[in-house]
Amino acid sequence: MHRIRVCADKPLNSSSSCSRSDRRIALFELGFRPFFLFAALYSIWATLAWFAVYVVGVQLASTDMAAPAWHAHEMIYGYGTAVVAGFLLTAAQNWTGLRTLNSTPLGLLLVLWLIPRAAPYVWPAAPAGLLAIFDLAFLAMLICAVGWVVLESGNRKQFVILLLLALLLLGNGAYYLDLAGFVPGIAQKAVLSGLYALLALVLILAGRVVPFFTERGVGYPVQLMNLSWVDPANLVLFAAFWISELIDLGNTPQALLSAALFLLNAYRLWGWYTHGIWKKPLVWVLHVAYGFLTAGFLLTLLSSLAGISPYLAIHAFAYGGIGMMTLGMMSRVTLGHTGRSVQQPPSTLTFAFGSLVAGTLIRVIAPIAAPSQYVLWVGLSQALWVAAFAVFLIVLGSALVQPRVDGKPG
Repeated sequence: MHRIRVCADKPLNSSSSCSRSDRRIALFELGFRPFFLFAALYSIWATLAWFAVYVVGVQLASTDMAAPAWHAHEMIYGYGTAVVAGFLLTAAQNWTGLRTLNSTPLGLLLVLWLIPRAAPYVWPAAPAGLLAIFDLAFLAMLICAVGWVVLESGNRKQFVILLLLALLLLGNGAYYLDLAGFVPGIAQKAVLSGLYALLALVLILAGRVVPFFTERGVGYPVQLMNLSWVDPANLVLFAAFWISELIDLGNTPQALLSAALFLLNAYRLWGWYTHGIWKKPLVWVLHVAYGFLTAGFLLTLLSSLAGISPYLAIHAFAYGGIGMMTLGMMSRVTLGHTGRSVQQPPSTLTFAFGSLVAGTLIRVIAPIAAPSQYVLWVGLSQALWVAAFAVFLIVLGSALVQPRVDGKPG
């Protein structure tokens, strides 16, 4: 561990690098490594557990919360926040030029996230208050870690990211208040707010990375349309949509905001399109993910006007939008930050991305066509999710643990 710590503590702009003999394990050198690894592992476990409950009918005694609320909470505040931590701790280093958490502090942050995930299985009677302490401490430490480098660098552009992290902290706190019996019935709004906080992060970060990666990834010169007014308009409309959902303003405001967000994001996605994306899996996966996110607003509109289940929109947002976007970004970041090629990724990743495309269609569209087979569609979509993340771990799991192949630190 001493050798790993010495390498990790080198200045960010140091031109020297650790030799492979000095860095046999690189898991805690940069935030994406441990959090992408454990996010993928946990997403598989949590999905299999939900499959056992919903499809098979097994009773899990790991939580006092109702199973649907537990499932939503763990995919949002478990899997989702782990990916956010890995991405932001890596991206903030690039944004600010300052080193983010590594070595022992990064390991401590992982432990804070891991304890609430594992404790209910090794200690079924674990008090809700104890789980809350660790889970909320994880988000608080993450806010401090990202906030410190942002404030130190004076990069005010990232303040909105800190605000969304704070809203995740508040939403998770509300969930635990319900779990502990202090504010019964608030858990549903807490997980919905968490979902929308993640969606807001995707809307912001996608606006930065999707056109950037597309222009540099298709292999020919192209300048995509990314109008400056779209980003603030999107955030203002989405904030109104978020509030209207939480306080239940009724069908009319929800329908109007959903329609506006669908049209705006469809226009945004159209401006990013170029035919060459389909030859680049690490590019098209981001476009398709954003397409499913956009379709979520259309499905919300149809939920208001035509009475279709609101859970179809939620899963378009969560499964197709967040799930596919995060898997695509996890793959790209892992390849790029371990010294591997993002222009020629492993072909098996295409299978993983395709599994999520199929899983989203089965989870969101199939129930409309054949609602009587709803449990079947849920089970198939869960199996495809597990397959996608299993492929990610098989292909890139070792890269998250091993040193960079080019010998550089990170």
